Amino acid sequence: MSQHSPWWSPERHADRRPFLIGRGRIKAAIRDWFLSQGFTEVEPGLLQVSPGNETHLHAFRTEMVSMDLSRHDLYLHTSPELAMKKLLAAGETKIFAFAAVFRNRERGALHSPEFTMLEWYRADEPYRKLWDDCAAILKIAAEVGGHQEWNFRGKNCSPRAPFQALTLDEAFRQMAGIALRETTTGRVLDLASFMNEAKASGIRVAEDDTWPDIFSRVLVDKIDHQLGSPAPTILYEYPAGEAALARPVPGDREVAERFELFACGVELANGFGELTDADEQRRRFEAWMAEKERIYGERYPIDEDFLTALRLMPPASGCALGFDRLVMLATGAERIDQVLWTPFPEPSN
Repeated sequence: MSQHSPWWSPERHADRRPFLIGRGRIKAAIRDWFLSQGFTEVEPGLLQVSPGNETHLHAFRTEMVSMDLSRHDLYLHTSPELAMKKLLAAGETKIFAFAAVFRNRERGALHSPEFTMLEWYRADEPYRKLWDDCAAILKIAAEVGGHQEWNFRGKNCSPRAPFQALTLDEAFRQMAGIALRETTTGRVLDLASFMNEAKASGIRVAEDDTWPDIFSRVLVDKIDHQLGSPAPTILYEYPAGEAALARPVPGDREVAERFELFACGVELANGFGELTDADEQRRRFEAWMAEKERIYGERYPIDEDFLTALRLMPPASGCALGFDRLVMLATGAERIDQVLWTPFPEPSN
């Protein structure tokens, strides 16, 4: 059936239905696992005063009309993170959610404007504990989804295999020939050095590129697609400036407790040892919004309530996993639309 047929056409739905049934089974099994580990399932609200303050995330804006007819901007969240951290501040210790999230300017085989994020937090536990959680989730998805070997765009992955682990510095050296750590000194970025090394590695650069611009381009062009084959890969210890809400690694403030999980070249999860320094978090938010305004001509408000709650939040670790992508790999689907019950229609020309 043509991809151009509407998702609700009986023939196309019949093609998608096995993936959707697999989706439900995988969700139920993962939910049961979290509950068996002593987690509480929560339901973060979708409407927030701020959608999140990362430079390159784009939100959907809406408007609330109060009883006095005053109007206030609200946003569909890009992640349940801020709301769930408020719950940690309130006293919750082990929580998870299957949350609908919304991101503008994202559409493709692995992207949808609306998708499901599996997010969970552990209070007072090290962030590497999340790696064990990810391993358990991949094994569950493989067993329930019926695919013990995953394949996507020619990349194979054995989801039950022990994880490979690479620091960002190791990945940049091995896959791009770039000494990443040597482009930072005491958290001061050496843009000229980084630009020269990127050019030598065959990366396209422009004179007005920033250090983060080049960093992202190297990841996309040289590294991400190589990860997660033949086994799942953990990429960890990101430069501090590329770890949005993560705390520094103890004894090495140039890198942060952030990791990403890859399978078949697909980014599946992003985890942090969570930052609880409200003043530092405000500084980061303000810097990212200034950069967002420079690049895109817009900025989002800062959630002051979140910064206040952060002062009460205990040390914690948290992870966000793209549930739809997990279902794709575990069921053998080729596009995210195949695993969404009611995918957002393609725009008409």
